[in-house]
Amino acid sequence: MDERFKFFKPGGCAIDLGSAPGGWAQIAAQRLGTAKDKGFVAAIDIQDMEPIAGVSFMKLDFLDDKAPALVHELAGRRADIVMSDMAAPVTGHRQTDHLRTMALAEAAAWFAFEALKPGGAFCAKVFQGGTSGELLNDLKARFGTVMHMKPKSSRKESVELYVIARDFKG
Repeated sequence: MDERFKFFKPGGCAIDLGSAPGGWAQIAAQRLGTAKDKGFVAAIDIQDMEPIAGVSFMKLDFLDDKAPALVHELAGRRADIVMSDMAAPVTGHRQTDHLRTMALAEAAAWFAFEALKPGGAFCAKVFQGGTSGELLNDLKARFGTVMHMKPKSSRKESVELYVIARDFKG
């Protein structure tokens, strides 16, 4: 996705929510740079993640009341991008899975509204379904551009999409 949207600029700060196994965090660290006072990646997940050079990881349930403050502290500055690949465990009931994953995306978006610097970006996994309208309205009110994208790597029958929001208004 970064090839298309150019999320990562050298020296920037990324926050990766739902980071395990670490694919996004690794790409972010490579593209942001990891030298002192340069790029920084803060990553959290409820699951363990193998260490990645240039990534500060914290094992944490993002829905814990203290999580947003801990993530802000870990990052140490406002972010250029907040990425969320969080998804609730799949139950097999499409509507339940959609609602649970949308709740995570909404929590990530509200966190991003506090964590991003003006001009920043937000990217989150969502599932196709009927409850994404409110999230899209919230994003459209706070970002210059909002769109959906289905990654090429996603199976055709998958309901997985990503919502991309750019140019945070602050």
